Amino acid sequence: MFKNNKIKLILLAIILFIVLFIIIVLGGKNYIYSVNIDSDVLSIDDININIDGDVNVIKIVDKNLNNGILFLKLKSINKGRAFIDINYGDFYSSEIFYVHNFGVITKNSYFGKSNNDIIIPIFILLYISTIIITVFKKYKRNVSDNMYQYKNITYIGGMIFLLSLFLNIFVKIFNYGGLSSSIKDIISSVHFFSIIIFPVATIVSLFVIISNIKLLKNEGITWKNMLGIILGLLVIIATIIPDIVNNYLQNVTFIDVHNEKGIALYIHDFFETFIFVCLTYLECILLGTIVLSVKAAKHIPSFDKDYIIILGCMIKKDGSLTPLLKGRVDAAIEFANMQKEKTNKDITFIPSGGKGSDEIISEAEAMKKYLISQGIDNKKIIIEDKSKNTFENIKFSYNLIKEKKNSKIALSTTNYHVFRAGNIAFNQNIKLEGIGSKTKSYFWINAFIREFIATIYSEKKRHIKVLSIIMIITIIMITISYISNIM
Repeated sequence: MFKNNKIKLILLAIILFIVLFIIIVLGGKNYIYSVNIDSDVLSIDDININIDGDVNVIKIVDKNLNNGILFLKLKSINKGRAFIDINYGDFYSSEIFYVHNFGVITKNSYFGKSNNDIIIPIFILLYISTIIITVFKKYKRNVSDNMYQYKNITYIGGMIFLLSLFLNIFVKIFNYGGLSSSIKDIISSVHFFSIIIFPVATIVSLFVIISNIKLLKNEGITWKNMLGIILGLLVIIATIIPDIVNNYLQNVTFIDVHNEKGIALYIHDFFETFIFVCLTYLECILLGTIVLSVKAAKHIPSFDKDYIIILGCMIKKDGSLTPLLKGRVDAAIEFANMQKEKTNKDITFIPSGGKGSDEIISEAEAMKKYLISQGIDNKKIIIEDKSKNTFENIKFSYNLIKEKKNSKIALSTTNYHVFRAGNIAFNQNIKLEGIGSKTKSYFWINAFIREFIATIYSEKKRHIKVLSIIMIITIIMITISYISNIM
């Protein structure tokens, strides 16, 4: 299905380009050039208008003066460039015009303003809108099928990135100054972003690092618990490197980044623009991770479940439940009560978790005792006490009930863990819906980062494709800017 959408998007791009080309060529052979003249000018004959530059490039086919504004209708003759000089008393104006192949006239620069060129950003916005709608439809189908897929995070992040791009172009469309001018605006906005991103990224990264230190203090030092610190430091480093490189290049003599006609400036602009666009894209994927993780944690399963698996975690030395594990069991009981009230359907509990080397009983047995103490019938409890991790929790629990076909399954775990547990089940072709119990906030930061890294790894081919497209577009933009300045 998505391959067909890709083909449709490629065909749409080709069609839009052909239509755009035809519109620009048909309308671009003429250009209305307007200049504000002193309102005291009474006659157009008092104004000196001269055309200089290449021979027989452009001609004035009509001119008129209206309320102090001089209007010149230009028509292309041959490929080349020409200057139009306007003199009246102390007033002087000079403008450069280029005539391209097919007779298209552009003002100011080689890829400057032309007649009907407002259609360019309009078509780009139309195409971006089509991509957003296509991705949104794909996301909706995927979520209805199974929420717990890393590609869904990619879809959300991609839509956020495309929406930010759409808004950036939409705002500038009202002051569109041609292709070259728009590219300079985009590059300038990226450079401006590089100025403001450092304090923002630093504050956010420090918050992540501090939150992660709190996690390490409370939960112990492990590589998984250090993900926030690692990512926070990487974000700070990635943010300051372009600025360090830029300051270095501004002061060296062996390479000149000040010459607008020199290639060094544009190589520098390419790397700076590409790095910050990539950072923006990755930040959008992180936002997608947060959105879907929170959505998964707050999701309430449909009230048609036959079983609810409760994922185990460490118990106390006396065999009682820790607050974290008690929260998971309480969430399962709460859901069972809600389902009973709504549909009068009972649910069977499957507490899952083996016995650790420092535990007196299995986690499943500890949960069973707590369930019974809360009034749950022993006949409605099936324990799974062999598993050692989430993968085994789900696999071994499912093995206990898989003979009962078409069973509807829920899963109870801590809120930050719902998406990951659901994804583990998805990878085993086990369909279920998760519910989350509340926990301390510092767990969330590490969970978001963990799922972000997992998304990048799981969807690496898709991300490489997107980043490659970004690189190609950046090269095209910088090339157009370079050509405009050297012509």
